[in-house]
Amino acid sequence: MKTKFFFLRTITAIVLIGSVITSCKKETTTEDTDTQSASDNSLAESNFNDVQSISEQANDLGSLLSYKMQNPYQELTILSACATVTKDTVANPHTITIDFGATNCTCTDGKMRRGQILVSYTGPYRATGTVITHTFNNYFVNDNQVTGTKTVTNNGPNGAGNLTFAINATGNVILANNGGTISWTSTRTREWTAGSATQTVQDDVYSITGGATGTSAAGNTFVSQITTPLVRKMATGCRQIVSGVIVLSPANKAIRTIDYGTGVCDDQATVTINGHSRTITLR
Repeated sequence: MKTKFFFLRTITAIVLIGSVITSCKKETTTEDTDTQSASDNSLAESNFNDVQSISEQANDLGSLLSYKMQNPYQELTILSACATVTKDTVANPHTITIDFGATNCTCTDGKMRRGQILVSYTGPYRATGTVITHTFNNYFVNDNQVTGTKTVTNNGPNGAGNLTFAINATGNVILANNGGTISWTSTRTREWTAGSATQTVQDDVYSITGGATGTSAAGNTFVSQITTPLVRKMATGCRQIVSGVIVLSPANKAIRTIDYGTGVCDDQATVTINGHSRTITLR
């Protein structure tokens, strides 16, 4: 009888211990370290920002075949001598074709480009009401294909006297080596906060607000909102956003906060998830 009772007590203890272990296993969570959506959002952001910078430089500087070291803008331009610019000011709206050729050419920002950016514009960039439309023809950046449309509308000066632009982009970044497709739709306001009074590029500074929605290369949807204005400087060496904060909300995941820093021109940003931060390199 004692043996039977002892056996029952032992079985009960084992069951209880097993329950505790199972309970502990259920309560154990793995730290969320997935920064893919944040990285993909930043890649789309960078590619579509560059398109506007390239078209502005092409409009100001004309044919890239003449770019030599004596050109005072040489160190400022993303473009390079292996691309050509064709402008048609007779057509209405006017057009600019920026052709990087059929094979990769390395631009002054270190990125490889090929294909064409097609630009149409109804008036000067600085004129209130001007609408600039960007599309693409087999356009690739670092072997990632960029497709879609970006429009820039000059809304004139705001209360501070700064020119503002409504910027809408809808497109895809098709990653090289079957890496998937990033889909991105953005509605932004761009404020020209410094440098508009001069003809040089390096003193230009823009402040960007607004939001975006998208799908990462892994197929996860996300919504992003700029909570601290993004700042982009056009000075020599500044090819990325230098400050500002985006709050990114992927479906079924914790919020990601993307902090671009305090104004230093680099390719780094900090992503924070559930209080844990890690650095990502902007592509």
